Amino acid sequence: MEKALLAYRDGRVDGCAGRRDAARAADPETGADYRIGFLDGRIEVFRMMAEVRTMLDGTD
Repeated sequence: MEKALLAYRDGRVDGCAGRRDAARAADPETGADYRIGFLDGRIEVFRMMAEVRTMLDGTD
């Protein structure tokens, strides 16, 4: 379980940074956890950028 959580965390960090580790994503044991974390990180960035656009537009 710990390996899965670490892979998820690493994927989320990589997703927020905009870089993907293909080797980690392809790992048969923890690749799925890494990929889910990566996607969650990318979604977080998307939401932050949407919030910034909203603030700059001056709309709610």
